[in-house]
Amino acid sequence: MVLADSDKLRIIVIGAHPDDPEAVGATMMKFVDAGHKVRMVSMTNGNAGHFSEGGGPLAQRRYQETRCSSAITGCEYIVIDNDDGKLMPTLENRNKVIAQIREFKADVVISHRPNDYHPDHRNAGLLVRDAAYMVTVPNIVPSVPHLRKNPLFMYMYDRFTVPNPFEPEIVVDISDLMDKKLDIWDCHVSQMYEWIPYNMNILDQVPEGAVERKAWLKKSWSPFMAGPVKAYKDKLVELYGAEMAEKVTAVEAFQVSEYGSNPGMETLKKMFPFFP
Repeated sequence: MVLADSDKLRIIVIGAHPDDPEAVGATMMKFVDAGHKVRMVSMTNGNAGHFSEGGGPLAQRRYQETRCSSAITGCEYIVIDNDDGKLMPTLENRNKVIAQIREFKADVVISHRPNDYHPDHRNAGLLVRDAAYMVTVPNIVPSVPHLRKNPLFMYMYDRFTVPNPFEPEIVVDISDLMDKKLDIWDCHVSQMYEWIPYNMNILDQVPEGAVERKAWLKKSWSPFMAGPVKAYKDKLVELYGAEMAEKVTAVEAFQVSEYGSNPGMETLKKMFPFFP
């Protein structure tokens, strides 16, 4: 089935670092495969996320990792040249977010919640939240035509509970795309096999061979992927039915932000056309 232009959604995922938008990469692949347009944006260049590399060389390395990821997902990928670890909710950065959303003519905007472990995540989420509504105001960033309708703003999954836990309206079964999601993570060698293991004090557990370390990555991340499946089992039953929900092994979850449009559950299910 070929989608009419009027039925194609334009979805922008705005993360803090050059591997954060991939948190919803499998769902974005589903959208791309269905004929929709997806842009991934990193608000920083990732130039601090390592233990033995940094600055321009690391930023360039991480940029190349996004090229690898983009080739797999089919999503456009933009990296904004802000320093990693120093992202602040400034007016300048807010205007950059507004410009990205407007230029892409986004129908859906997905980002972090403003309560997250990393200050860059929190501030990226805050910047996106503060851009909501402002994208419709003509005299704000007047160099880029304003949107006539406020997009649907959504948060991607996190496990944090203070001041409030993540409560998704949409939970997408990505069990059929877990190998592809693993391929996306595998692109980010500097993070998945170097920085994150180092930060977790398990760098000595990472195998040397490419095949072996990919198998290690799958095993290491399996508990993380299983957590939301268990936590949102009731929502899976609601969306997929009890029989299909029992077969789900991995999900990506989305919570509607009150700062954007609120289309209601039936419209949400039409926008995320992955449910029986």
